[in-house]
Amino acid sequence: MDSDFLLVGGLLIAAFAIPAAVSAFSESRPPRAAAVALALGGVLIVAAVLQRPTGYSPTQIPAAFARVLARLLH
Repeated sequence: MDSDFLLVGGLLIAAFAIPAAVSAFSESRPPRAAAVALALGGVLIVAAVLQRPTGYSPTQIPAAFARVLARLLH
Protein backbone atom coordinates (compact mmCIF):
# COMPACT_ATOMS: atom_id res chain seq x y z
CA MET A 1 0.00 0.00 0.00
CA ASP A 2 1.20 3.47 -0.81
CA SER A 3 2.48 5.51 2.13
CA ASP A 4 0.34 8.47 1.05
CA PHE A 5 -2.80 6.37 1.49
CA LEU A 6 -1.64 5.28 4.93
CA LEU A 7 -0.90 8.85 5.98
CA VAL A 8 -4.16 10.30 4.71
CA GLY A 9 -6.21 7.44 6.15
CA GLY A 10 -4.50 7.76 9.51
CA LEU A 11 -5.01 11.51 9.64
CA LEU A 12 -8.69 11.20 8.71
CA ILE A 13 -9.36 8.46 11.26
CA ALA A 14 -7.56 10.43 13.96
CA ALA A 15 -9.47 13.60 13.04
CA PHE A 16 -12.82 11.80 13.28
CA ALA A 17 -11.85 10.44 16.70
CA ILE A 18 -11.71 13.93 18.21
CA PRO A 19 -15.46 14.71 17.93
CA ALA A 20 -16.24 11.19 19.15
CA ALA A 21 -14.08 11.76 22.22
CA VAL A 22 -15.70 15.13 22.95
CA SER A 23 -19.14 13.58 22.59
CA ALA A 24 -18.28 10.72 24.92
CA PHE A 25 -16.87 13.06 27.56
CA SER A 26 -19.89 15.37 27.36
CA GLU A 27 -22.24 12.42 27.93
CA SER A 28 -20.07 11.04 30.79
CA ARG A 29 -19.24 7.89 28.85
CA PRO A 30 -15.79 6.38 28.50
CA PRO A 31 -14.36 7.24 25.05
CA ARG A 32 -13.57 3.66 24.03
CA ALA A 33 -14.38 3.99 20.33
CA ALA A 34 -12.52 7.28 20.13
CA ALA A 35 -9.47 5.76 21.81
CA VAL A 36 -9.46 2.81 19.40
CA ALA A 37 -9.86 5.14 16.41
CA LEU A 38 -7.08 7.41 17.67
CA ALA A 39 -4.77 4.42 18.20
CA LEU A 40 -5.56 3.05 14.72
CA GLY A 41 -4.94 6.46 13.17
CA GLY A 42 -1.64 6.74 15.03
CA VAL A 43 -0.52 3.31 13.84
CA LEU A 44 -1.34 4.21 10.23
CA ILE A 45 0.54 7.51 10.49
CA VAL A 46 3.60 5.81 11.99
CA ALA A 47 3.49 3.10 9.32
CA ALA A 48 3.36 5.77 6.59
CA VAL A 49 6.31 7.66 8.05
CA LEU A 50 8.37 4.48 8.44
CA GLN A 51 7.50 3.26 4.95
CA ARG A 52 8.72 6.44 3.29
CA PRO A 53 12.53 6.75 3.48
CA THR A 54 12.55 10.54 3.82
CA GLY A 55 9.49 10.72 6.07
CA TYR A 56 6.91 13.49 5.88
CA SER A 57 7.19 17.12 6.82
CA PRO A 58 4.10 19.16 7.72
CA THR A 59 4.38 21.04 4.43
CA GLN A 60 4.10 17.78 2.46
CA ILE A 61 0.76 16.74 3.98
CA PRO A 62 -1.48 18.83 1.66
CA ALA A 63 0.36 17.40 -1.35
CA ALA A 64 -0.22 13.86 -0.02
CA PHE A 65 -3.95 14.61 0.28
CA ALA A 66 -3.97 15.92 -3.29
CA ARG A 67 -2.15 12.83 -4.61
CA VAL A 68 -4.55 10.47 -2.86
CA LEU A 69 -7.59 12.40 -4.06
CA ALA A 70 -6.22 12.44 -7.62
CA ARG A 71 -5.61 8.69 -7.54
CA LEU A 72 -9.11 8.04 -6.22
CA LEU A 73 -10.75 10.20 -8.88
CA HIS A 74 -8.77 8.82 -11.82
